[in-house]
Amino acid sequence: MITWPEAFSIEGQYVALVPLSHDHHDGLVEATADGQLHRLWYTSIPDSAGMAEEVERRLALETMLPFAILDVATGIAVGMTTYMNVSQEHRRLEIGSTWYRKAVQRSPMNTECKLLLLRHAFEQLGCVCVEFRTHILNQQSRRAIERVGAKLDGVLRSDRIMANGTVRDTAVYSIIASEWPMVKANLIERLEQTS
Repeated sequence: MITWPEAFSIEGQYVALVPLSHDHHDGLVEATADGQLHRLWYTSIPDSAGMAEEVERRLALETMLPFAILDVATGIAVGMTTYMNVSQEHRRLEIGSTWYRKAVQRSPMNTECKLLLLRHAFEQLGCVCVEFRTHILNQQSRRAIERVGAKLDGVLRSDRIMANGTVRDTAVYSIIASEWPMVKANLIERLEQTS
């Protein structure tokens, strides 16, 4: 199992990130049904029948630390996110495989989730770089990553074959340690404006 980073929970004003477990299954099934997210062809979000398998897959991967995203006000799971492609040797990781139920998309939850994960990565783990990847055609995800403050590193052409047989070009973004103070200040200000 993954030893770096060790599992942790963290809570903000809007979201709590807790280690993913099978106990989150029913809440995540309800979340994925909101907006029928599994129908989006350019991403991989499970439907209700595939949720147990997806939770198990995330828990089994040695280079992934998966979280359930909980609404602090209700305690209900509203999505999932992960630290993935972790490298203790190079002190870097990717924040990815993130999705939210439609009702909370474009709310302060994503901003706070990224603030919490980035703060832990840079300030607790000493990361030198945090990466984000998404389908080049997933404009909603790309805009959200750019709003966080990540910079486009480039595009990996024909990076992977999707479940529907299409070939995905992947937009790769990152934030490096020297940029973290500015990114952090921006995320905190954005959250204060929504309070």
